[in-house]
Amino acid sequence: MAYLVLVRHGTSEYNAKGLWAGWDDPALNDQGKEDAKIAGGFLKDIKFDEAYVSDLTRHQQTLDIILDELKQTVHTTITNAVKERNYGDFTAKNKWEVKKKLGEAEFLKLRRSWDYPVPNGESLKQVYDREIPYFENTILPQLRDGKNVIIASSGNSLRALVKYLEDITDEEIANVEIAPGEIYVYTINTEGDIDAKEIRNHHELKV
Repeated sequence: MAYLVLVRHGTSEYNAKGLWAGWDDPALNDQGKEDAKIAGGFLKDIKFDEAYVSDLTRHQQTLDIILDELKQTVHTTITNAVKERNYGDFTAKNKWEVKKKLGEAEFLKLRRSWDYPVPNGESLKQVYDREIPYFENTILPQLRDGKNVIIASSGNSLRALVKYLEDITDEEIANVEIAPGEIYVYTINTEGDIDAKEIRNHHELKV
């Protein structure tokens, strides 16, 4: 048995302003650092063997704060397979201003749907297509070997992984939201299948 822990980064400077970060690299703000510290407090029952983050500052800060809170030193791999969705032309744009321009229906498709085209960016499907092969080839074998793994990333990259893990339909994935600092904990058996799932530090998505 092994634990797979998915944690969304804490509130960033862009989150606080209602901006899409995508591949831009804002740091955590003070609230975001507190989010990560609180998340660490929910994970004190798990000793991690491997950690994964992208090259984005907010992912790495979140992981560092969590591990510091846990007083653990963990082998960490930086890979852009788990990087946030590229929002292309919408990067650094204010979400609520975009909503006014697009209308609520199109805005929800852009923000949550499976295969909405983003100019010069990625759909959630494209995130899935780059992330899942890496997970299957690199991370899943570690879980089968009984190693506990934590991935600190962004909402969309985690949603893509949750879709795969829970076999969520293309339509239903639009209803999956992960708030800053929220944690999904999966118990994985030696066959690589999920035996249990728990959501820790659950709270309403505000940004």
